Formats: sequence, C-alpha cells, structure tokens
Amino acid sequence: MYPDPNELLAVSQAEGEGESWLISYLDLLTLILTLFVLLLSFSTMKTPADSATESTRTPRPGVASLATDILPASSGLVPQQERFTQSLKSLDLKGVEATPGVEGVTLRIDDRLLFTSGSAELTENGESILKKLQPLLADFDGEISVEGHTDSLPIRTARFPSNWELSTGRAIAVLRYLVAIGHPDSKLRAVGYADTRPLAANDSASGRAENRRVELILREPAED
Repeated sequence: MYPDPNELLAVSQAEGEGESWLISYLDLLTLILTLFVLLLSFSTMKTPADSATESTRTPRPGVASLATDILPASSGLVPQQERFTQSLKSLDLKGVEATPGVEGVTLRIDDRLLFTSGSAELTENGESILKKLQPLLADFDGEISVEGHTDSLPIRTARFPSNWELSTGRAIAVLRYLVAIGHPDSKLRAVGYADTRPLAANDSASGRAENRRVELILREPAED
C-alpha cells in the first residue's frame, strides 16, 4: 500500500515545527556575538581623560611648563628681556628695571625719577632717563604701551580732579617725549590706571612710593 498523502503532510509539518526553535536559537547567538564585539570595541576606544593624561605626560615641543616659566621657551621676549637687563646694567639707571610678565617685557620707572609730586610735567632728569632708554626702545619692533600708576592718596586739583587724570597725564607726557626724540607714534599708546594695579600695600610710605610708577610694556609683534 502507498502511504496516505495526508499522513505524510502531517509528519512533515510536525518535523518543521520541531526545528523552528533552532532558528530562534541561532538568532540569539548572533545577538550575543554582536554584543561582545561592541563591548570589545568600546574597551579599546580612548576616553577624553586618557587624552588629557597623555597631553600632560607629553608636552608640546618648545613650550615650557607654566609652573616653572612665565613665558614660552620659544618666545622672542625671553632673549629680549635678557638683552634689556644687560643694557640697563650698562646704563646704570637707579630706579629702572626690566622684568618679564604675562603681557611682555616691562620696563618699570619710579615716578620720582620723572615727575615732581602731583605733576605730569617731565623733569630734566626724567627727560635724560628717557633719552638714555630710547636707543634700547628703538631696537624693539613691537608695540610699547606707556602705563601710568599712582598710589591711593586722593588728588583734587583743577588739572587733576583724581588719580585717573594724573596717571593718564603722566603716561601721555612720557609718550609725547618719546615721539619728540624720534620714536614712531604708531608703535606707542598711553594708558592711565590710577591706583587700581598696586605693587604693594598703600598703608605705608614705602608701599605708596613703589606703586607710583610709569611702566613701558614691550609687546612682541604679532606673527603673520
């Protein structure tokens, strides 16, 4: 006898239903394998913290640590500051010093060398000092900011109602004289800070004397 076709169809369907779990099992294995691949790729990626750590371990060439140096080692201001210091020593100007700073090299001049008390008129001694400094300044290619500073004692005169006018007037007086003896006015600017940037406490005569000053900030020309 030939087998009943209906019976063969029923058996075939039963076998198919019995193997359907295998397809679901393979799908599950594929998902698990994909998950492990993703986890492995994440574990090898660099985090921002890792990049920051590497940047601190490997400093950029030519850049010094801020903990040990004020200016970058590649900056042209470092040799300039050294040259200014040596030149000032040869000039033997008491009360004038060159120091490196965040903005550039600072030539600091005590106000008593330039002006009498409460005045913005340059003394003969002040003009003499600026003449001696001019060859040094002429050798600098960048901008020079002439900045006037006072102590905290108030001043109220017809010409100087406050320390703002006095500090600005003194800075302008220095700028005008530098222009008069040959420095390009396009490379100069004058700023008055009154008593807002003290170097010492204003509660003593010595501290106030230190705060009364004119500073010439020599800024390196911007790179093209």
